[in-house]
Amino acid sequence: MKVTLLSFTPEPDRVVATAARLCYSPRTAEELWGELTLEKQKEFLAKLWSYGHYSPFEHVTFTFALSGVSRALSHQLVRHRIASYAQRSQRYINETDFPVVIPPTIQSDVQAEAEFTTVIRQIREGYKKLVALGIPKEDARYLLPNACATQLLMSMNARSLFNFLSLRCCRRAQWEIRELAWEIRRQVLEVAPLIFAQTGPPCLVKGKCPEGPLTCGEPYTREEVEEKDRP
Repeated sequence: MKVTLLSFTPEPDRVVATAARLCYSPRTAEELWGELTLEKQKEFLAKLWSYGHYSPFEHVTFTFALSGVSRALSHQLVRHRIASYAQRSQRYINETDFPVVIPPTIQSDVQAEAEFTTVIRQIREGYKKLVALGIPKEDARYLLPNACATQLLMSMNARSLFNFLSLRCCRRAQWEIRELAWEIRRQVLEVAPLIFAQTGPPCLVKGKCPEGPLTCGEPYTREEVEEKDRP
C-alpha cells in the first residue's frame, strides 16, 4: 500500500480558526486572518471540539493518491459518501496480469497462500482467454477478484475525515482499510496538527467504545498510537 498526500488547503488550521471566529465577529475574514496567531488558532479549535461545532472544518480539503490497495478496500471506501473519488477503470485497462493484495492471514499460511496463488493464476488465464475471444474488457472483468489491486484519488474535507478515522482506525475495521486510516491520520497530523489532534478510534478520543457488546475489548494504548504516528 502506498498513500501520498498530494495536496491540501494551505494553512488548514488557520482557515478553520478564521471560519470559526467569523461567525461571532463584526470584523472581516481578511482582518481575522491576519491577527490569528498560533495560540489563538489553538484556542478557537479547542473550543470547536468542546462545543461539537464541526462545520468550520468543512472548509479544508485533503487529496490523497492511493495505490497497491485492493478492490475489497475500495468497495468499503466509497461508503464514505461525502468525498470525491477517481479510480482506475477495469473497463478500459487490460487486467491480464493484474497485481493482487494478499491478506496477512493467507501469507502466513503456506498451504493457504499456495491455494490463493493457484486460483489467482486460473483467474488470470480465464480473463486472458475471454479477451482473446473478443469479449469486451468491461465484461471479462466480471472474473476479476476482490484481491485485484487498484489505484484511487480521494479527496475529503476534514469533517469527513473525522468520521472516516473514527470508524476505520477501530480494531474492528477490516485490516486493510484500518492500515489505510492510520496512515492517513499520520500524514494529516503532519500538516494540520491542531485540526486532527483529537481524531482516531473512539476508545482513544473519547475513552470508551460505542460498540457495546460488539466491542473488541482492546482499547488502543498511547504507546501504540505513538508508534503509528512515526513515519
